[in-house]
Amino acid sequence: MALNTAQSFDALLPPDMAAKASQLGVKKANMDRLTMFGLSVLAGAFISLGAIFSTTVVAGAAGALPYGVIRLLAGLVFSLGLILVIVGGAELFTGNTLIVMAWASAKVTTAKLIRNWIIVYLGNFVGAILTVIIMFLSGQFAFGNGAVGAAALATAHAKVQLGFTQAVALGIMCNALVCLAVWLTYSARTTTDRILAIVPPITAFVAAGFEHSIANMYFIPIALFIKAWAPATFWALIDKTPADFGALTWNNFFVVNLLPVTIGNIIGGAVLVGAVYWLIYLRPAAAPPAVPLEDRRNDSGVTPTTHAAPGEV
Repeated sequence: MALNTAQSFDALLPPDMAAKASQLGVKKANMDRLTMFGLSVLAGAFISLGAIFSTTVVAGAAGALPYGVIRLLAGLVFSLGLILVIVGGAELFTGNTLIVMAWASAKVTTAKLIRNWIIVYLGNFVGAILTVIIMFLSGQFAFGNGAVGAAALATAHAKVQLGFTQAVALGIMCNALVCLAVWLTYSARTTTDRILAIVPPITAFVAAGFEHSIANMYFIPIALFIKAWAPATFWALIDKTPADFGALTWNNFFVVNLLPVTIGNIIGGAVLVGAVYWLIYLRPAAAPPAVPLEDRRNDSGVTPTTHAAPGEV
């Protein structure tokens, strides 16, 4: 009888997804620095593209559409960012909090875990800031009679006025959903599967107003650039002045928003998703016990016979 070697296209089940997450964590942690940093810069740019798409779509929508509908649209289009990261191949800090699954299994050292997080975080920041510079020079913020820039300013101004505890909590919820999106892609067999798995959780976190540290590396600096260097014609279009955005400062970006949101993102991804699934599927006690040969029976209740290979008993 010919052996059936056809590949299965069934989605992976959670135990296999956990094993895959651990294997990928080992691969990510052992990546050379230059490759890791380069892929991290790409991820920062990819997430920024999702933020650009989102800002553009909601521009001018306030008052014309219900709040929930605006947030739904913002979330749907923001999904572009993680789709580019997962399908295009890039290293995203928030998703890489799942490396704790390999770390908890003693397959990755603490030093390599921290090394990955630091390099990827910095690379994401560089990619986001480079995108901010290009977008500001493009003048896209003045499109729609200044509606795009006005939306960017309003979004960022709200973000830098969050309380510390609130920002941590919003960061926790955000990265729980982001890492669940990444987790779901581990079950996928095709690119279409991956895309469909990503969209609902990412749409949910944006629609709910949760905080993503890497996305904020674009959302807030682009508003800071606009506040500092947008021409007078732009301010006349939106009938505002830079003084109307007094809380929008670099200090508030780093201290009031980015720091607590990053802490929350680590907790949401590493603890609520990574650690939980490790405890369920990968901890030593969770490994399925070996089944004695005499207990292995086929559907008819007959124990199958085996033949020892030469030299085996």
